[in-house]
Amino acid sequence: MISKQLYTLQFKTKQNFEDNLTYLKNLILECESDSIILAPEVSLTNFCYQRMEEAGEFAKTATETLLKLSGEKTIIITMIEKYKDGFYNNLKVFHNGELLHKQSKHKLFPLGNEHLHFQAGNVEEISPFRIDGIQCGAINCFELRFIELWQKLKGCDLIFVPAQWAKERKDHFQTLTKALAITTQSFVMASNSKNDSMGGGSAIITPFGYVTQDDSKEIINLKANFNDVAKVRKFIDIGL
Repeated sequence: MISKQLYTLQFKTKQNFEDNLTYLKNLILECESDSIILAPEVSLTNFCYQRMEEAGEFAKTATETLLKLSGEKTIIITMIEKYKDGFYNNLKVFHNGELLHKQSKHKLFPLGNEHLHFQAGNVEEISPFRIDGIQCGAINCFELRFIELWQKLKGCDLIFVPAQWAKERKDHFQTLTKALAITTQSFVMASNSKNDSMGGGSAIITPFGYVTQDDSKEIINLKANFNDVAKVRKFIDIGL
């Protein structure tokens, strides 16, 4: 039996990048060892379009810190990173003190002008990877709206969805993350920002669609038994 303690975080991001990293570090330290932790999209910097160079440089410091924190935990986060051809919104998975997986956001949110400030990632990077034998995948915020990206994660046991999802569309976020869990018959961890304009609604959803959610908390957790994935797929066989 494979079981894991899952933690999805929801908290406000401030102007000071170092303070945000310290705050995230303290939340991570509250989580058990041998757990999987998901933070909201760009939760260390926000979409700081006037400070992109600073954010890109800070990502180096954040990466070093998160590598150390991931010695006995798995941490999933997105951050702004700079390359020769521009800036990318990179989802990174830190595990056992190493960078296990990285993918750049492929679908940029035009309503938030992301396409004016970021380069689009390669869609082929959206692919499954393994954490301690658990087949995992990730889609970043706006990518949740594209069903063809769900198909790329077919067969995953656990899917991560970090987000900066606005209050006005909170119902969309909750509906789509639950539908993702039911459609793929997998656990889904959804982590949304608690900034004033954001909707919260962070949750952990089972393959059968049961939702663990509490907008009053910064840490939401669930002990996941991944045998449940096989049970659901056997009970309701859709060919996964």
